[in-house]
Order: sequence, then C-alpha cells, then structure tokens
Amino acid sequence: MCVLETKALTRRFGGNTAVDGLTVSLDGGEVFGLLGPNGAGKTTTIKMLTTLLVPTSGSACVAGFDVVHRAGEVRRAIGYVPQLVSADGNLSGYENLLIFAKLYDIPSAERSSRIHDALIFMGLADAGTKLVREYSGGMIRRLEIAQSMLHRPRVLFLDEPTVGLDPLARKAVWDHIGQLCKDYGTTILLTTHLMEEADSLCSRIAIMHQGRVVAIGSPAELKASLGENGTTLDDVFVHYAGGMLESGGGYREVSRTRRTAQRLG
Repeated sequence: MCVLETKALTRRFGGNTAVDGLTVSLDGGEVFGLLGPNGAGKTTTIKMLTTLLVPTSGSACVAGFDVVHRAGEVRRAIGYVPQLVSADGNLSGYENLLIFAKLYDIPSAERSSRIHDALIFMGLADAGTKLVREYSGGMIRRLEIAQSMLHRPRVLFLDEPTVGLDPLARKAVWDHIGQLCKDYGTTILLTTHLMEEADSLCSRIAIMHQGRVVAIGSPAELKASLGENGTTLDDVFVHYAGGMLESGGGYREVSRTRRTAQRLG
C-alpha cells in the first residue's frame, strides 16, 4: 500500500530549480534512501514532504494527506529527525520524551507507558533518568528517534541519522531503524552520504542530481545497471551523480556537519 507519493513535485527559488519534477512512491514498511551530492535537492524534498516548504508546482501526499491542503494531518502522521541535535541536553531522556508527548497531544493517561516503552525499545531504559548531556552520540540519536516515534507515525523522515557517530554507535542505530520497520511497519525515508548505510538499510534508493532523480531501484538493481562485476554502491553513486561522490558542500554545510559531530561526541 502506497503511503507516500509525489507527482512532478517541483520547488524553485527565483531562477534556481532545486527540485525538478520529482515523481516517486513509497510502500508501507519500506526503507527508502534519498541520495545525492550536496545541492542535489534532498533537503528541499524533505522540507516539502514534512510541510516545512510549499512546493512551487506538482503534488505530494503523505499518509494519504496532501502536503499543502492538509498540512496539519500530515504533521500528525509523520515523525522527523533532523541532522542537527534536537534533544535538550539539560533535561533527562524521560523529560525530553515527556515534552514531545505533550506536543503530540498524547493523552496524559498514556504518556508514562508510551515513554517507558519507547525507552525500552530504543535500548535506553537504564538511561531515562540521566541528563542527555551525559549520553553518547549514539544514545542521543536513539533518543531522538524515540521522540519522533512516540505518536506512532506512519512515515518517519531521517536526515543523516548517523552523522558524527562511530561505527559501533552507527550499527546500533541501524539495528533500531530496521526493528521499527519490522515491529511497527513504519515507512522510513532517509538521506545519507554513507553508501554502506544505504546498502545495508534501504530496500530502494533514489539518486538525485541537480534536482532530478537520475536512478532508482534496489541496491542490487542499481549495481547491476552498470553491467560490471564487483560494482559497489559507491561506483553507482559516482556514475549517476556526475562523478561527485561527495561535493563537500559550502561553508554552511561543512560547519553544520562539524557542529553536529562535535555535539554527538
């Protein structure tokens, strides 16, 4: 069953077309990767799908709701974990989750049990009373995912979910993302510059370049499309994204990534 669909979704900023005629559909329980060099249109796409940015033209429906005409329903049906750290380090894990429970209007009688279950599910049961500033980077990311899942959204958006994490913490986050799909049937759309992450997590991948989707398919299908033995997803990315595995971005992008990595420890 399709839970996210875009048709010729387009966003222009003056004379610049950031997203150009994007047409994709995601099924329930799917992990969908949106890849591309900085400036390809990934962040603009997510902003439109999460109602933070109004499309210039085209349409998009998330969980059955139009992102423009029924933005309120879309917001209640989704979860969103941005790249920058969103948890409050001066509060405990439990207190962070309680704030989100109130923001999402979860009935007061259910809040404690929901928070308790979320902490257990994300492997944070023993850390719920600790201040978040004492958490490791991987624990912070798992807490943020727990926050985004408290209201049991149908679609979860993850923007660079493991940026700044060491390999062990990254693997722990990957395991919990996979468990969300298995246990709750959550549909996940994630962005990443880590080809290993995309290859491990995603059932399908779309590669964007200059605002357009230039390739889409399962990791195996995309590798096979190059027609060479031993092809990696890195090779696929370079082939379809115009020879740029990682553009590095401008000052703002680099500074933002470094700040996030520093805060995650």
